[in-house]
Amino acid sequence: MTDQKHIPVTVLGTGSMGRALAGAFLAAGHRTTVWNRTPERAAPLVLAGADLQPDIGDAVAAAGLIIVATTTLDAARESLADAASALRGRTLVTLSSAIPSSAREFAQWATAHGARVLGGAIKNVPAAVGKRDTLLYFGGERAVFDEFADTLRVLGGDIVHLGPEPDLAGLYESAVGATLLPTLLGFLEGAALLSARGIPAGSMVPYSAKWLKMIASLLPVMAEEIDSGDYSLLGSSVGLFHSSIGDDERLARESGVEMSWHAPMHDLLRRAVAEGRGEQSVTALFELLAARVPDGGDDLVEFPRPARVTAERLG
Repeated sequence: MTDQKHIPVTVLGTGSMGRALAGAFLAAGHRTTVWNRTPERAAPLVLAGADLQPDIGDAVAAAGLIIVATTTLDAARESLADAASALRGRTLVTLSSAIPSSAREFAQWATAHGARVLGGAIKNVPAAVGKRDTLLYFGGERAVFDEFADTLRVLGGDIVHLGPEPDLAGLYESAVGATLLPTLLGFLEGAALLSARGIPAGSMVPYSAKWLKMIASLLPVMAEEIDSGDYSLLGSSVGLFHSSIGDDERLARESGVEMSWHAPMHDLLRRAVAEGRGEQSVTALFELLAARVPDGGDDLVEFPRPARVTAERLG
């Protein structure tokens, strides 16, 4: 690794996450240039010592390391279109939310203009940027990751290199993030059930937190079942969840709470039972969700399937 202690950094995008990223670099002593489509939004960073460049080409030219924190990568590509020639020889680290295809397309575009690219993701909220346990993971050339690891650690103490493909962070972002909205909806539904009885939502927080820890303890077993194809380890069967469908529907009627979002889950359970999976662990629902190549195969991108993916964590 090279000495990255005080290298110049440019942050493109000064929304809530971009402001947090730029603030972390400033606090660590990096000369930090910022750009935003609406320059006025960068005013707090300028007061903190950042250099605001209204022209994105000048912002790119100001540093060798460019952090892309725009709302989307499509927005970044559109904004950078007139400054593409300035990308040559620079390293772009994307920390914008992106599905894998968007991450690949952006990396291909930037690479074609002479830049090196790390596709990244922050698994936390802006207020957690810079903290020791904040997780960031990256996909892309290992040598580029190693070169800038010390600088990237300013943004969070738990940094991980997932592998050489620049879309891996987007892939993991999609895979890990899939639990977020269902979990939040479950909490909101629970709050609605309590509210119907005049009970405050805060009363269930300690129990919900403990429940989530229990669920977390099951994930290694579920992953083992998926990787081995042996759906006999967990103990909670498809049939057990299937038998509770009627209670879910009755609870919705009696409480008046909106629970229609359960319907697709109930459909999966019914399909699994129809396939004879009632005695298998509920993890067997994976078989109904797993990708299948559609007729013609036009919409599914196929990749080599490694025996095991190992991410190296540099804490």
